[in-house]
Amino acid sequence: MTSIALNDLANHKGEVLGHSPWMNVSQDMIQAFADATGDHQWIHVDVERAKREAPWKSPVAHGFLTLSLIPQLNQQVLQITGVAASINYGMNKVRLPSAVKSGSDIRSKVELIDVSEVDESRVLATYRTTIEVKGEEKPSVVAENLAMYVRG
Repeated sequence: MTSIALNDLANHKGEVLGHSPWMNVSQDMIQAFADATGDHQWIHVDVERAKREAPWKSPVAHGFLTLSLIPQLNQQVLQITGVAASINYGMNKVRLPSAVKSGSDIRSKVELIDVSEVDESRVLATYRTTIEVKGEEKPSVVAENLAMYVRG
């Protein structure tokens, strides 16, 4: 894990800050997400039909499931010190270029795009998070995610 002091964060603009460990996206995880969101589309939850009929010959994770794993993955990449609070401030851009097949391993790659002082107590950081899928050429997610840091 990379640890960077908030006051030093701007010196890392344009850098890849690291990669998370690999995480398995299991069918149980996909099913739990379907149950939590009410999205039971067959490409996610009907294993046998997905094996027969889906373009991937496998069930796939919901794009929003993969997107929702960004905080968990990125917390294993980066720690910002000197903050009283770190707030998910939203996203600027999100793309889902490929699917995550059930049973695949994913990880995040975190790049710092920008840092701006909002006021004397808050700093807004923009990261590009790429969710890579082990053994696949295309990433499953490319997103600009925003973090608002409140100075400690």
